[in-house]
Amino acid sequence: MRDFLKFSNAKVLITGGLGFIGSSLARRLVQLNAKVTLVDSLIPLYGGNFFNIHDIKDQVTVNISDVRDPYAMAYLVQKQNYLFNLAGQTSHIDSMNDPQTDLNINASAQLSILEACRKHNPNIKIVFASTRQIYGKPEYLPVDEKHPIRPVDVNGINKLAGEWYHLLYNNVYKIRACALRLTNTYGPGMRVKDARQTFLGIWVKNLLEGKPIKVFGDGLQIRDFNYVSDVVDALLIAAINPKADGEVFNLGSTENINLKNLAALLIEIFREGTYEIVPFLPISKQSILEIITVTIPRSINRWDGRRVFCLNMV
Repeated sequence: MRDFLKFSNAKVLITGGLGFIGSSLARRLVQLNAKVTLVDSLIPLYGGNFFNIHDIKDQVTVNISDVRDPYAMAYLVQKQNYLFNLAGQTSHIDSMNDPQTDLNINASAQLSILEACRKHNPNIKIVFASTRQIYGKPEYLPVDEKHPIRPVDVNGINKLAGEWYHLLYNNVYKIRACALRLTNTYGPGMRVKDARQTFLGIWVKNLLEGKPIKVFGDGLQIRDFNYVSDVVDALLIAAINPKADGEVFNLGSTENINLKNLAALLIEIFREGTYEIVPFLPISKQSILEIITVTIPRSINRWDGRRVFCLNMV
């Protein structure tokens, strides 16, 4: 896209930069000739890994800092043109087991980052990675941005607070910010060690280890997926398009599939494996909801989730 030329020689800061989406975004920005700084705490459970940038390690700057450190963030945001604020605690179960940590990362730290921008770099443009989990159980499908918001876990509440802090600072202090509500991002570099980022990761891990995929409930829950390069495109478009300022967008796909059919599709792609239908775990049922959302309106951001799931899993 021609507009992406705006990133040439631009200074770009990515929190969570050594993670799955952050490193994919960094790789694209390097191709666009941006000056990229990656911030990551490298907390073992959160997905940051130097291997994710092995091919661009000499073309980016890495700062090992925690977004909860207000002094570090006050320094790091200075002189940056864009901030892709991707760092966060993403596990719904972890948020219920350790709500204070989730609050500190997904809400309190976001306020500190915005204060750092207000005081030290009010001209920066911020794109915040939110989550579609904030909607809770849908009242209608597809879920659009006007759908009632009823989070079902601590993570959803704190991500919503972080999102609204960004919109508040856009509206009150004119610090340009917008939020994208993400879900089920997949592609090269995705975490397969566990289900902290998406359940799809643990499914792939089970197939690789010769274990059956566990499908909770009846398997008829519907999901849609975004290929990581499409998510990167959406982040970049949101950053450069002024019509996105102060707005929130669902990042959804035009394709959807129920979990039972998805498990069968993965087995077909891998040419081996099995799946089994199992009862919900006590804390899992609230996390496995039928949610399909619409894409970012093309009239605003000209984005479309173009990838076909089965092709990109091969």
